[in-house]
Amino acid sequence: MSERAFADHFASVSAGYATYRPAYPRELFAALAGVSPSTALAWDCGCGTGQASVALAEFFEEVDASDASAAQIAQATPHARVTYGVVPAEESGFPDASVSLITVAQALHWFDVDAFHVEARRVLVPRGVIAEWTYALLQVPSCDAVTEIVREFDVEMHPYWPPERRFVDRNYIDFAFPFEPISLGDFAMHAEWSREQLLGFLGTWSAVARCRQQTANDPLVAVAAKLAVAWVGTTTREIRWPMTLRVGRV
Repeated sequence: MSERAFADHFASVSAGYATYRPAYPRELFAALAGVSPSTALAWDCGCGTGQASVALAEFFEEVDASDASAAQIAQATPHARVTYGVVPAEESGFPDASVSLITVAQALHWFDVDAFHVEARRVLVPRGVIAEWTYALLQVPSCDAVTEIVREFDVEMHPYWPPERRFVDRNYIDFAFPFEPISLGDFAMHAEWSREQLLGFLGTWSAVARCRQQTANDPLVAVAAKLAVAWVGTTTREIRWPMTLRVGRV
């Protein structure tokens, strides 16, 4: 039993997650399928609204996707090979040695990590694979001014982030990884977005929702004004999120 109580920071932004969160690279899921001992069953743990779950379904016969947030699961993207459930990461309910691949996409910092890793070792098949990743603050390669606006906004929102956010900022170096490492190379997320889509993404930050609740002001108003000045000359721009990935076997 996990001793860490789950706090749902996403109930008020789940619809935005489904609309504005960027897609993970298809090449990542192809690589994970390539090192998995089989493609029968993958568990996407902390699945949110299913971005990684649906991507996994291209390569796996069955994907079991779980999240402790009922609000996130309610907004999850349906797929014929994906089964969603409201389940804590540390108590999956899977039989022993039943899962070929476990993925944790930008969610590990919400878990009782040590308890989750015990559960992962229990449910993975022999030589089963676990992949955990997080991504850094976005970059806009074509416009340093937009990148800087987002960086400054992130600093402004720091008082409103849950304490767990610090683990993302530190690229998960604080968490043990008791698995045999596998190197798959470097990955990044990319999107071609308008200024409005970028603002929509920023609006999915739980810190923004908390700032609105605590101050009765919308911090995105000032950001939108700054972006209107900096975002000139093109309708859309490439957005890039560098990823930190750790993959291993039992």
